[in-house]
Amino acid sequence: MARYDYDLFVIGGGSGGVRAARVSAGLGKRVAIAEEYRYGGTCVIRGCVPKKLFVYASQFSEAFEDAAGYGWTVGDTSFDWHTLIANKDREIARLENIYRTGVEKAGGITFRSRAELVDAHTVRILAENRLVTAETILIATGGRPAPHKALPGRELTITSDDAFHLKQLPKSIVVAGGGYIAVEFANIFHGLGVETKLIYRGAEILSRFDVDLRRGLHEAMERKGIEIICHDVFEKVEKSQDGRLRAHTAKGRELVADQMMLALGRTPNTDNLGLAAAGVKTGPVGEILVDAFSRTSAENIYAIGDVTNRLQLTPVAIHEAMCFIETVFKDNPTEPDLDDVATAVFSQPEIGTVGLSEEAAAKKFGDLDIYRAAFRPMRNILPGREERTIMKLVVEASTNRVVGAHILGIDAGEMAQLLGIAIKGRLTKDVFDRTMAVHPTAAEELVTMYQPTYRIRGGERVA
Repeated sequence: MARYDYDLFVIGGGSGGVRAARVSAGLGKRVAIAEEYRYGGTCVIRGCVPKKLFVYASQFSEAFEDAAGYGWTVGDTSFDWHTLIANKDREIARLENIYRTGVEKAGGITFRSRAELVDAHTVRILAENRLVTAETILIATGGRPAPHKALPGRELTITSDDAFHLKQLPKSIVVAGGGYIAVEFANIFHGLGVETKLIYRGAEILSRFDVDLRRGLHEAMERKGIEIICHDVFEKVEKSQDGRLRAHTAKGRELVADQMMLALGRTPNTDNLGLAAAGVKTGPVGEILVDAFSRTSAENIYAIGDVTNRLQLTPVAIHEAMCFIETVFKDNPTEPDLDDVATAVFSQPEIGTVGLSEEAAAKKFGDLDIYRAAFRPMRNILPGREERTIMKLVVEASTNRVVGAHILGIDAGEMAQLLGIAIKGRLTKDVFDRTMAVHPTAAEELVTMYQPTYRIRGGERVA
């Protein structure tokens, strides 16, 4: 008779948790997974997928404008928020079913319930008020928007989670934050015809990205009509007599809009999970502390994805899940490889990036050759749109290896995925130079920048 009810119990039905449960069950393991909200987690239900659908919707306003430059006559257009929401909800429901049934078809058991740890091998399934045991437990509960409890009036604001379920599209909005979620939603709302402002405490949006892309996107957003306020923050939000919201800022501004969105970071979902009872240690912001193999301080309990606060990206959680399976069930200890992870910001224009920014590379290597191109892509010429594409390669001078690639422009995310292979493969600039261009494309600029635009020596720009 088995000592435990399950070989593996997974808490959290997001991308990482479902992947671990499905593949483990496919290996013949006795697996169960519990999700208290909806299978699919942040990415599928209230993150990447519905956000990208909203991005697509918001791009049509510019597409209608640009059509005239290509000879098309577009009649009166209108946008219906409720149609978008209904179609989005139908697609999300379809994907949720795929995630849940995928585990079940592999032989796993699914619970639609909150699950909490009782001890290192025991889980309470709250919806059924019963205890089950497992030899190995994997925590993959993800993250949630930071609550910002200290902000007076925060209950009047919305988060990115709420934006997917608004009953009405507001006529105006102020988005607080300068990270990718804030920037993406500012562009989405503006594209849907909403008067949009963005307020950020820093000197420039997207603090972790290459400076050329940050500045380029800032300028592009302002040209579109999005007002960006830097070096300022909300101090209080209140409702006016007319029902609109009024935000008071640290620098004495009063911002009035129909909606206020807080996009000021995310917090690991670890509250009341019973971690202490199971001997699982957490860090300063509630993140579960893990070693290189995703093992927690409890020997049989692992954690992956956003709940560990390592690198909050869906593909990373899935990769960590596969490494977990190799380590625990295939006797092949495997560390997640979190170097040179390609990522995208689905702003308008997009950002695609992989590897080190110029600033980070200068600190690490000192001597760099920087290749940079800025141009109007062909698509924008006939419509007369001034939006420019920026492409940048950061090259370590001593080895000629490309250590960073950064793009602002149409389809930047698609290009970043392919550039990720080149940078992960540690290719040198010589290989880029020997690669034949595909013409006419924007991406050909990446293989036709033959001379450095400028150089960094000793961490300082010299030419």
